[in-house]
Amino acid sequence: MTSIKEQAAISRLLSFLQEWDNAGKSLRTQILTTFIETNQGKTGPELELEFSQGASLFLIRVTTWLRIIYMTGLDLEMILRSIGIFLSAVSSNRYLIEFLEIGGVLTLLEILGLEKIKEEDKKESIKLLQIIANTGRKYKELICESYGVRAIAEFLAKSKSEETQEEVQVLLDTLVHGNPKYQNQVYKGLIALLPCGSPKAQQLALQTLKTAQSIVGATHPSIVDCVLMVLSTVHLEVQYEAIELIKDLIHYDVRLPLLKGLIAMLIPPVKETSKLQARIFSDSSILQITTQLPVFLQQAAAAKTIGILARSDLNLAEEMLHLRVIHSLMSAMGNTDHSNSQRLASLTLEYFVQMFPLVEEHVRNSMGEELYQLFLSDAEILYTKIDSIQADILAANKVNVTRDSCDHINNSCISFSTSSDASNQVGGISDFEKLHSESRE
Repeated sequence: MTSIKEQAAISRLLSFLQEWDNAGKSLRTQILTTFIETNQGKTGPELELEFSQGASLFLIRVTTWLRIIYMTGLDLEMILRSIGIFLSAVSSNRYLIEFLEIGGVLTLLEILGLEKIKEEDKKESIKLLQIIANTGRKYKELICESYGVRAIAEFLAKSKSEETQEEVQVLLDTLVHGNPKYQNQVYKGLIALLPCGSPKAQQLALQTLKTAQSIVGATHPSIVDCVLMVLSTVHLEVQYEAIELIKDLIHYDVRLPLLKGLIAMLIPPVKETSKLQARIFSDSSILQITTQLPVFLQQAAAAKTIGILARSDLNLAEEMLHLRVIHSLMSAMGNTDHSNSQRLASLTLEYFVQMFPLVEEHVRNSMGEELYQLFLSDAEILYTKIDSIQADILAANKVNVTRDSCDHINNSCISFSTSSDASNQVGGISDFEKLHSESRE
């Protein structure tokens, strides 16, 4: 027989559940508000004590109400926060299973794609998915099996709140860890995010891709084009993350396509620049935005990235010499339509000239003594000193350091390195890395 105390507790529970069942939207919201205020942070056993061992009966009711009204977008925040108290409670695995059995994951994912629902409510949905994913591998798999990666990635791309986007990044990072069955799916989802129109989403996707790449190991063929395309951004924080990822990818099997892609960007396609010229003739206002033309932004970023890669690994520098990087850098230096391309290409060329005497010989012969002395005096501001004829000389250069020159390059490099002032080399590297670190800001 139950005691009088137990009977009273059961009676209170039944009375509470009956009140919920008979309540309208307004009263239910009040009940949930009170529940959140009084039960935040409680463990599973404490919740059972609060509900006389019948907490699951209330959870089922709240979850059922969620499934009934979530498409309307009304009063979701209190419902989701209440469910979160159950799911996040210590020793509460039974609540999680009950929530999942009634279709909880699918409901949370559907919420992310509904336009009527407020951003704050979607953020609460993301937090619940984080709790579920953190519970273990099989729960991560359940989210992925429910087409969760696509829904989560699309929400990240469309979200207008940076705070919410950062919560989504945490979820994607969780899904890529300890989830061998679906880690490739998450990896591909992150790559698919790179062309999106949200700079913050691009930045977060690139950060998470660095982690995912080390976990997955193998690269996806599409990652090269997607990462290189991001370099056309006007957002330096996004460019910074793209370059950081490229520094990692260079050690995988996409090394050669990456290097070729970067060097190719130093000389924009003629059709792209001719399009700009046509627009200038038809619309004089376009002159004001030539500095932001995507192919020129890519050109400048490529020159910067090549400089960073060359300084990090001499073997990489040599590989790029064989891909005619010197010719392409000098061509970029002649692009009078974009001064930043000229500046960054000049700084990168300066490093190659300092490191390889053979390159110095080629560059000197191509530039001519007067222009070469201007280059030596201060490579960073060379673009401010050259005239149109000198710019044409740079753009039309025929420098070609071929693979046949490899032995000569190696020998001259060793000789140069042992006779150079080490402090000057270190200083040059530090200055260029400083330019890269400023991209974070």
